[in-house]
Amino acid sequence: MAKDVRSLRDRIIEAILSEPEIHLWHWSSIEHAAKSCQLQDGMAATLFPNGMIDAVAHFSDYLDRQMLSALDDIPYQALRSKDRVRAAVIARLGFMESYREIMRQTLAFWAMPTHVLQGQRILWRTSDRIWDWAGDKATDYSRHTKRAMLASILVGTEMVWITDDSKDFMVTQAFLDRRLENTMEIGKTIGTMKTVVPNLFRHIRSK
Repeated sequence: MAKDVRSLRDRIIEAILSEPEIHLWHWSSIEHAAKSCQLQDGMAATLFPNGMIDAVAHFSDYLDRQMLSALDDIPYQALRSKDRVRAAVIARLGFMESYREIMRQTLAFWAMPTHVLQGQRILWRTSDRIWDWAGDKATDYSRHTKRAMLASILVGTEMVWITDDSKDFMVTQAFLDRRLENTMEIGKTIGTMKTVVPNLFRHIRSK
């Protein structure tokens, strides 16, 4: 049942993506897309009970799945963790490249005060999926730190990408590389602190 619902939602999203003239995050666009898919009247409201929040959230989920599908041919075992994360982000941007206008509207949608909290959850979900694919098995607080940092990187990278007209969005790639490098350095520092701080306290208590 869940797969059937997802499939119907996908059809509506794909209908929107296939018609540039309705690349607008308005409920009328969702209804128009549902009609073009020959779905029954009122089906859009059934599929997206929370309205545009559900529709735009599903678009992000759709992007995530396209990203993961595009990674099937990546030489996974030959890549370091950071390079896997980079590959995933680039794959996601690559799919988004044909839909810059709808992505611009998506970013604006999540930036609205009433949507910010849900937008943060959506970002976390994407970040979590990327780290899971990259092989991160952490269960302690570093798991949350990694995902929070990557969520921040995703926002910044998409903001650069949305106006990047360089070949193969090289400006965006350079920005992403700098942010990932900085994040990995922070991660190393956190890892060192997890070892040094407890030892330091033990040393103090022993005096």
